[in-house]
Amino acid sequence: MTRRRSSAMFFDPTGARYGIPTWPWRMAPPHLLTVRQLAARGLRPGGQPVVAQVLWRSRRYNAPGGIRAAYLYDERLALPKRVPTDRQRAALGKALAARRVCPDCRRDAGYVLPRHLGVCLDCATEVEVTAA
Repeated sequence: MTRRRSSAMFFDPTGARYGIPTWPWRMAPPHLLTVRQLAARGLRPGGQPVVAQVLWRSRRYNAPGGIRAAYLYDERLALPKRVPTDRQRAALGKALAARRVCPDCRRDAGYVLPRHLGVCLDCATEVEVTAA
């Protein structure tokens, strides 16, 4: 027999206890969404403040009391995501390409270079072999 913890301690729709309206996991009204849920629907918060939160206990999280929070925004006040211009996309492509070019051998490694090495893996192993 498994014991289920009560989520009643996180039920505060008026915000009297936690300062903002609070619901337990999976009990928030359907129009209140997290940033990721908004993004999945092609929306963004659009400057609106956090209107509510969801709280739950987690054994894997090292927060005080093991309590985690997810902040919620009103979907009705959300704005559509901004679409980047062609020039912005081109600039982003160049910036990402620059992160793949090794400064030692000057070739595109095909992956983002590890920051702790500063060079591609082939150059890092060459330096390691010659140092040993």
